[in-house]
Amino acid sequence: MSAVFSNSDKRVSLNELAAHVKDGDWIAVGGGLSSREPMALLRELIRAGRRNLQVVGSAHGIDIDLLCGAGAVVKSAESYVGFEQDFGMAPNYRRACESGEVEVADSCCYTVVQQLRAAAYGLPFLPIRSVRGTSFAAMHPEYVPMKCPYTGQDLLLVPALQPDVALIHAQYGDAHGNLRIEGPPVADILAARASKKVIATVERMVSNHELQSLGGANVPYFYVAALAEVPFGAHPTACYPMYAYDRPHTAAYYAAAGAGAATFKAQYLDPFVFECPDHEEYLKRIGGAALRARLATWDDGDDAWMKLYQEEST
Repeated sequence: MSAVFSNSDKRVSLNELAAHVKDGDWIAVGGGLSSREPMALLRELIRAGRRNLQVVGSAHGIDIDLLCGAGAVVKSAESYVGFEQDFGMAPNYRRACESGEVEVADSCCYTVVQQLRAAAYGLPFLPIRSVRGTSFAAMHPEYVPMKCPYTGQDLLLVPALQPDVALIHAQYGDAHGNLRIEGPPVADILAARASKKVIATVERMVSNHELQSLGGANVPYFYVAALAEVPFGAHPTACYPMYAYDRPHTAAYYAAAGAGAATFKAQYLDPFVFECPDHEEYLKRIGGAALRARLATWDDGDDAWMKLYQEEST
């Protein structure tokens, strides 16, 4: 079962936050695709030299691809890693899986959900029907077939999967560790309940009173071991309502990743991760206050959002 974290002030620096993740840990990375992924925390893990991480989640993109490009991942239980119709497949992830550097243990989204749900419920397994007719069962000898004693239907039992750490980026948090995620929570709330502990970055630290006025916590403090205030901490993914997805930065990332490991290191890992001693330097390199102001204009209305995306598409 997960520990209960009750200390009243859990605020730490970003590098102290990253110290909660150890080599070989199972990590559940929050957010999804191009939204609210804990990118600043992942960059800090790479700078800290973490290795042999095992990643679990549903639909992800640049976050898992970046970790693979840095050689930090040894096993993937993700159900999807890619850049969807905007760019296509995830180059670093694909190379790492095809080379055998990363062990592939993928399945469907609902299988991952049920495995995390079993851990959250304190159960050793839960049944699924979602992979019938696929080859996923052959890839996972740990899945156990059974006949439902009530209906006679064929089911599969999937084992609980309890991540060592869930990494979440939220819009708001208080000193006690309560988190407020705005918009779709993806699998973050489930991962928080399933994991041994949660570490979080937040756009803005607020008082508990203000957090309540915003709608209250949807990840309560007792799951959270530590958190850090990291404005723009999801960049280049979006964190609504604060800022939109940075498509030009993602396009540059994708071009570097697609050109091979050496080019990716020279054109992306070195300038945007290893040569940035902290998040503040990263913000300067991506364009500073001017970029942050531009990505915030999405909130001026539908026309402004479309104009921003069309400008980023050129």
